[in-house]
Amino acid sequence: MRFLDEEWSWNLLRDKVFEQQSCPPELERIGRTVAQSCGGLPLAIAVVAGILAKVDKTQYHWEKIVKNISAAVATNDEHFSKILILSYNCLPCHLKACFLYIGGFPEDYKISVSKLTKLWIAEGLRSNDKIRFCGLHDLLRDLCIQKARKEEFLHVASNSETGIQNQRRLSIHFRIDSNLVDKCARASPIHSILYFPKYLASLSFLRGYRLLRVLDLFRACLTFFPPEMTQLFHLRFLAFTCDLWKPNDRPVVPPSVSKLQNLQTLMIRSHATVLLPIEMWEMPQLRHLIFFQGSWLPIPAPSGGQVLENLQTLCVDNFRFTSNAIEMIPNLKKLKVCYYCPFRAPWIEYCLSNLVHLCQLEFLNLMFTPPWKHIADPLPVNFALPPNLKKLTLSRCNIPWRHMVIIGTLPNLEVLKLRDRAFIGEEWECSEGEFARLKFLLMEGLELECWQVKQSLPMP
Repeated sequence: MRFLDEEWSWNLLRDKVFEQQSCPPELERIGRTVAQSCGGLPLAIAVVAGILAKVDKTQYHWEKIVKNISAAVATNDEHFSKILILSYNCLPCHLKACFLYIGGFPEDYKISVSKLTKLWIAEGLRSNDKIRFCGLHDLLRDLCIQKARKEEFLHVASNSETGIQNQRRLSIHFRIDSNLVDKCARASPIHSILYFPKYLASLSFLRGYRLLRVLDLFRACLTFFPPEMTQLFHLRFLAFTCDLWKPNDRPVVPPSVSKLQNLQTLMIRSHATVLLPIEMWEMPQLRHLIFFQGSWLPIPAPSGGQVLENLQTLCVDNFRFTSNAIEMIPNLKKLKVCYYCPFRAPWIEYCLSNLVHLCQLEFLNLMFTPPWKHIADPLPVNFALPPNLKKLTLSRCNIPWRHMVIIGTLPNLEVLKLRDRAFIGEEWECSEGEFARLKFLLMEGLELECWQVKQSLPMP
């Protein structure tokens, strides 16, 4: 079940407290505050409603409950736990593991489902691709942590704890003593580390974690690519952030990264352009290459590298889709590219006409920064898009509206987002029958004033 929104939370609380009677107007405001405090969890709302039903229905008594809502929930914590554990026990084994894994994230953390599913896959669990972000109610998170610790599935570490030696998965929410981590690394079965503090003094402890499959340092700021990472042969998931102290430096991923032959997901965030080695094309297990805020991936040599048949996601900057590059990524499903260099003919310079040959591509996001100005007709005559596209996002492309027919005739397109001068001109005229499967259309930052649909004439 999804968490209830504010209105549904209030409706449930009101029905539980007043049953068939109406709520006095002076209590509705307080009641809504109480319902909102339950975080959308029906169980919490039901228990708090039971408390409100037993006290006098006056502003004075209800305001006391509002001030002590946390205490009221804590008092019934055992009751909550018994019911929640019943729900947990009814889950299939593979879903239990997925649920417990979420307990490794900090309290009130906005969890990217895309990243979470990649972590699940790296752990040999399951995936789902329908929700973008999720959260975990405090009560459910407490249950996750308790059950995960009891079953030795995952351990949430703090600076005062020393019982992490025999854990398989370690989630670190606070800065802990590096000596403690080093000590545990000497003979450690740990194969997953989720690290959430912003700073990390040293990664020397990685030498002892030879069995690591997951290393999530995405929130930590590193000043260089630690050589210890390339020794983690079993690594499947790697995420980190580059935060340079010297303004003229550029973060470099060394060629030795190709030693990570089992790596499936690589996520890098940086405030400067990350220089990636051509050896990236020698990592056949790669599924997701995601680079945030600047990256430079060299195109593969005509006779070098391996076909990355497993690559499904590519997020990169200024990439040239040469014929050889297209051949190296035949099964790509998601592609996001941002172009920064102000060439006069960007579509030709970056070989974007070859995108049509990505037959498995379903999601495409193209953005130009700054927007291409003073280009009368930037698209090549033979330009086309892959027929399997389901979602297309274009930003600052400066394409004349007459070329929209290229998009309108895509047979499987369901989502179209046009932002910041994606198309130029004041009038868009489309024909009947275009966008046959479109479900969602977003237009913002355009100069469009007139939108016409040309209907076909009936046969005489």
